[in-house]
Amino acid sequence: MEGGAYGAGKAGGAFDPHTLVRQPHTILRVVSWVFSIVVFGSIVNEGYINTPSEGKEFCIYNRNPNACSYGVAVGVFAFLTCLLYLALDVYFPQISSVKDRKKAVLSDIGVSAFWAFLWFVGFCYLANQWQVSKPKDNPLNEGTDAARAAIAFSFFSIFTWSLTAALAVRRFKDLTFQEEYNTLFPSSAQP
Repeated sequence: MEGGAYGAGKAGGAFDPHTLVRQPHTILRVVSWVFSIVVFGSIVNEGYINTPSEGKEFCIYNRNPNACSYGVAVGVFAFLTCLLYLALDVYFPQISSVKDRKKAVLSDIGVSAFWAFLWFVGFCYLANQWQVSKPKDNPLNEGTDAARAAIAFSFFSIFTWSLTAALAVRRFKDLTFQEEYNTLFPSSAQP
Protein backbone atom coordinates (compact mmCIF):
# COMPACT_ATOMS: atom_id res chain seq x y z
CA MET A 1 0.00 0.00 0.00
CA GLU A 2 1.36 3.33 -1.01
CA GLY A 3 1.45 6.08 1.59
CA GLY A 4 -2.00 6.83 2.88
CA ALA A 5 -3.59 8.06 6.02
CA TYR A 6 -3.79 6.03 9.21
CA GLY A 7 -2.48 2.80 7.91
CA ALA A 8 -4.62 2.58 4.82
CA GLY A 9 -4.00 3.13 1.17
CA LYS A 10 -5.43 6.00 -0.76
CA ALA A 11 -9.01 6.68 0.22
CA GLY A 12 -11.70 5.47 -2.10
CA GLY A 13 -9.61 2.61 -3.46
CA ALA A 14 -11.12 -0.72 -4.41
CA PHE A 15 -11.50 -3.39 -1.74
CA ASP A 16 -8.56 -5.77 -1.76
CA PRO A 17 -9.15 -8.90 0.35
CA HIS A 18 -5.57 -10.11 -0.14
CA THR A 19 -4.17 -6.93 1.41
CA LEU A 20 -6.72 -7.06 4.22
CA VAL A 21 -5.83 -10.63 5.17
CA ARG A 22 -2.09 -9.86 5.25
CA GLN A 23 -2.39 -6.96 7.70
CA PRO A 24 -1.11 -7.85 11.19
CA HIS A 25 -4.00 -6.19 13.03
CA THR A 26 -6.52 -8.14 10.95
CA ILE A 27 -4.72 -11.41 11.69
CA LEU A 28 -4.67 -10.61 15.40
CA ARG A 29 -8.37 -9.77 15.33
CA VAL A 30 -9.20 -13.12 13.73
CA VAL A 31 -7.04 -14.91 16.31
CA SER A 32 -8.77 -12.97 19.12
CA TRP A 33 -12.11 -13.89 17.57
CA VAL A 34 -11.21 -17.60 17.63
CA PHE A 35 -9.93 -17.34 21.22
CA SER A 36 -13.19 -15.75 22.35
CA ILE A 37 -15.14 -18.59 20.70
CA VAL A 38 -13.01 -21.14 22.55
CA VAL A 39 -13.53 -19.41 25.91
CA PHE A 40 -17.28 -18.97 25.79
CA GLY A 41 -17.80 -22.26 23.93
CA SER A 42 -15.84 -24.21 26.53
CA ILE A 43 -17.77 -22.71 29.41
CA VAL A 44 -21.18 -23.01 27.77
CA ASN A 45 -20.58 -26.63 26.71
CA GLU A 46 -18.87 -28.09 29.75
CA GLY A 47 -18.70 -25.35 32.35
CA TYR A 48 -21.84 -26.43 34.15
CA ILE A 49 -22.14 -29.85 35.77
CA ASN A 50 -24.52 -31.62 38.11
CA THR A 51 -24.12 -34.58 40.37
CA PRO A 52 -26.51 -37.52 40.62
CA SER A 53 -27.32 -36.55 44.20
CA GLU A 54 -28.26 -33.00 43.19
CA GLY A 55 -30.57 -32.12 40.36
CA LYS A 56 -29.26 -28.60 40.07
CA GLU A 57 -26.45 -27.56 37.72
CA PHE A 58 -23.53 -25.61 39.10
CA CYS A 59 -20.51 -23.87 37.64
CA ILE A 60 -17.35 -25.95 37.48
CA TYR A 61 -15.33 -23.00 38.82
CA ASN A 62 -15.80 -23.46 42.58
CA ARG A 63 -19.58 -23.65 42.17
CA ASN A 64 -19.46 -19.91 41.54
CA PRO A 65 -22.03 -18.99 38.87
CA ASN A 66 -20.48 -15.53 38.55
CA ALA A 67 -17.24 -17.05 37.26
CA CYS A 68 -19.04 -18.89 34.48
CA SER A 69 -21.20 -15.87 33.70
CA TYR A 70 -18.18 -13.57 33.50
CA GLY A 71 -16.31 -15.95 31.19
CA VAL A 72 -19.30 -16.36 28.88
CA ALA A 73 -20.12 -12.63 28.85
CA VAL A 74 -16.55 -11.54 28.11
CA GLY A 75 -16.22 -14.22 25.43
CA VAL A 76 -19.46 -13.31 23.68
CA PHE A 77 -18.88 -9.54 23.80
CA ALA A 78 -15.26 -9.96 22.64
CA PHE A 79 -16.56 -12.10 19.78
CA LEU A 80 -18.98 -9.33 18.75
CA THR A 81 -16.30 -6.64 19.16
CA CYS A 82 -13.96 -8.59 16.89
CA LEU A 83 -16.68 -8.82 14.24
CA LEU A 84 -17.33 -5.08 14.52
CA TYR A 85 -13.68 -4.15 14.12
CA LEU A 86 -13.17 -6.67 11.32
CA ALA A 87 -15.98 -4.86 9.52
CA LEU A 88 -14.23 -1.57 10.26
CA ASP A 89 -11.00 -2.99 8.83
CA VAL A 90 -12.86 -3.83 5.63
CA TYR A 91 -14.46 -0.38 5.46
CA PHE A 92 -11.35 1.56 6.59
CA PRO A 93 -9.78 2.10 3.13
CA GLN A 94 -13.05 3.69 1.97
CA ILE A 95 -12.91 6.40 4.67
CA SER A 96 -11.66 9.54 2.95
CA SER A 97 -11.64 11.94 5.90
CA VAL A 98 -8.39 11.96 7.87
CA LYS A 99 -10.31 13.00 10.98
CA ASP A 100 -12.65 10.03 10.65
CA ARG A 101 -9.71 7.68 10.15
CA LYS A 102 -8.08 9.16 13.22
CA LYS A 103 -11.25 8.57 15.25
CA ALA A 104 -11.42 4.97 14.04
CA VAL A 105 -7.81 4.30 15.04
CA LEU A 106 -8.25 6.02 18.40
CA SER A 107 -11.33 3.91 19.11
CA ASP A 108 -9.32 0.82 18.14
CA ILE A 109 -6.62 1.76 20.66
CA GLY A 110 -9.09 2.33 23.47
CA VAL A 111 -11.26 -0.72 22.79
CA SER A 112 -8.29 -3.07 22.37
CA ALA A 113 -6.67 -1.87 25.60
CA PHE A 114 -10.00 -2.20 27.42
CA TRP A 115 -10.44 -5.77 26.19
CA ALA A 116 -6.87 -6.67 27.18
CA PHE A 117 -7.76 -5.50 30.69
CA LEU A 118 -11.05 -7.44 30.74
CA TRP A 119 -9.26 -10.60 29.61
CA PHE A 120 -6.64 -10.09 32.33
CA VAL A 121 -9.40 -9.81 34.94
CA GLY A 122 -11.13 -12.85 33.44
CA PHE A 123 -7.97 -14.92 33.49
CA CYS A 124 -7.24 -14.04 37.11
CA TYR A 125 -10.83 -14.65 38.17
CA LEU A 126 -11.22 -17.99 36.39
CA ALA A 127 -7.78 -19.23 37.48
CA ASN A 128 -8.47 -18.28 41.10
CA GLN A 129 -11.87 -19.94 41.15
CA TRP A 130 -10.43 -23.06 39.49
CA GLN A 131 -7.62 -23.18 42.03
CA VAL A 132 -9.99 -23.10 45.00
CA SER A 133 -12.45 -25.62 43.49
CA LYS A 134 -12.91 -28.67 45.67
CA PRO A 135 -12.33 -32.13 44.15
CA LYS A 136 -15.41 -33.45 45.96
CA ASP A 137 -17.57 -31.08 43.89
CA ASN A 138 -16.51 -32.85 40.69
CA PRO A 139 -15.41 -36.41 41.55
CA LEU A 140 -15.51 -37.61 37.92
CA ASN A 141 -13.46 -34.66 36.63
CA GLU A 142 -16.13 -33.77 34.11
CA GLY A 143 -15.38 -30.64 32.12
CA THR A 144 -11.91 -30.12 33.54
CA ASP A 145 -10.28 -29.89 30.12
CA ALA A 146 -12.81 -27.28 29.02
CA ALA A 147 -12.26 -25.29 32.21
CA ARG A 148 -8.50 -25.33 31.67
CA ALA A 149 -8.95 -24.39 28.01
CA ALA A 150 -11.08 -21.38 28.97
CA ILE A 151 -8.40 -20.26 31.42
CA ALA A 152 -5.57 -20.78 28.91
CA PHE A 153 -7.30 -18.95 26.08
CA SER A 154 -8.24 -16.12 28.43
CA PHE A 155 -4.52 -15.79 29.11
CA PHE A 156 -3.66 -15.85 25.40
CA SER A 157 -6.33 -13.24 24.71
CA ILE A 158 -4.54 -10.76 26.97
CA PHE A 159 -1.63 -10.78 24.54
CA THR A 160 -3.62 -10.72 21.31
CA TRP A 161 -5.66 -7.71 22.44
CA SER A 162 -2.55 -5.96 23.84
CA LEU A 163 -0.73 -6.47 20.55
CA THR A 164 -3.76 -5.18 18.67
CA ALA A 165 -3.68 -2.03 20.82
CA ALA A 166 0.08 -1.65 20.23
CA LEU A 167 -0.38 -2.00 16.47
CA ALA A 168 -3.16 0.59 16.58
CA VAL A 169 -0.83 2.99 18.43
CA ARG A 170 1.80 2.45 15.75
CA ARG A 171 -0.80 3.01 13.04
CA PHE A 172 -1.93 6.20 14.82
CA LYS A 173 1.64 7.52 14.90
CA ASP A 174 2.07 6.78 11.20
CA LEU A 175 -1.16 8.55 10.39
CA THR A 176 -0.34 11.59 12.49
CA PHE A 177 3.00 11.90 10.72
CA GLN A 178 1.32 11.58 7.32
CA GLU A 179 -1.25 14.24 8.26
CA GLU A 180 1.43 16.67 9.46
CA TYR A 181 3.55 16.02 6.38
CA ASN A 182 0.62 16.80 4.09
CA THR A 183 -0.09 19.98 6.06
CA LEU A 184 3.51 21.19 5.86
CA PHE A 185 4.10 20.26 2.23
CA PRO A 186 0.79 20.60 0.40
CA SER A 187 2.36 20.82 -3.06
CA SER A 188 4.05 17.45 -2.63
CA ALA A 189 0.94 15.85 -1.14
CA GLN A 190 -0.27 12.73 -2.80
CA PRO A 191 -3.04 13.15 -5.37
